[in-house]
Amino acid sequence: MTRWSIAHRVASERWQLLSPTVVATVTGELTDEQRIWNAVLHAGPGAMAGGLTAASLAGLRNWDRDQITVLVPYERGRPSALDGVGFVRSRRRLRSVGSPPRCRVEPAVLLFAASDRSERSAQGVLAAAVQQQLTSPQRLLEWLDRLAPLRRAATLRRAVEDIEGGAQSLAEMDVRRMCRDLGLARPTRQVKRRDADGRVRYTDCEWRLPSGRILVLEVDGGFHMEIEHWEDDLARQRALTAPDRIIVRCTARELRDEPERVGRDLRALGVPLAA
Repeated sequence: MTRWSIAHRVASERWQLLSPTVVATVTGELTDEQRIWNAVLHAGPGAMAGGLTAASLAGLRNWDRDQITVLVPYERGRPSALDGVGFVRSRRRLRSVGSPPRCRVEPAVLLFAASDRSERSAQGVLAAAVQQQLTSPQRLLEWLDRLAPLRRAATLRRAVEDIEGGAQSLAEMDVRRMCRDLGLARPTRQVKRRDADGRVRYTDCEWRLPSGRILVLEVDGGFHMEIEHWEDDLARQRALTAPDRIIVRCTARELRDEPERVGRDLRALGVPLAA
């Protein structure tokens, strides 16, 4: 096909010019996959989707971003700007997989975690990738070594080790960190219980107290503040409460910003110190 036949189709609006190097043989709004293809093709040979874009293509849920991230071989230089696309030049030799071309999920989430401004988001995306069974703590630790040197590597390694120890959410990691820092015994997490109606429930954290009773800590995220969830949580708490079981609540924000206060209250209720 000649350049003139392409120019004719673009001029007659049967095709559209997406960038100086990419033409779409369709008109109208592009799909998300087409936008990623456009970004990768525009960046040239060796380019691939990276960061949360690659993680999303691998199946990561609830971490969508409007901006597309594309990794570009460092020696190729930075491509010309493209709306909605962030080009990241990298000297790391990563092999692309899938279609559109993307890096593997492990380097995708680790490179995002190393570059994002929020340390909380950095830890959260690693926990989400493991929780959604897209990778494992062992593979993340292997890739941490392969990607060295990596910004924030020590923090990311500690987060992965917490995940490997069973914490698969930010709240669980915060509880684990609080207990470690304050010398409290580690709780048993995600305990299977039957409530007063016989339904199976899973509690966030439990401690067996010296008195023989059980203390349950339920951690509320932001969505728990919505009225429907709030009422459901109250009903759940009533159904799980028993003569030998105490249930207390805290918010994820308290765990993050005021762990000493939460720990002090747990200690006053009888949570033992670590052995």
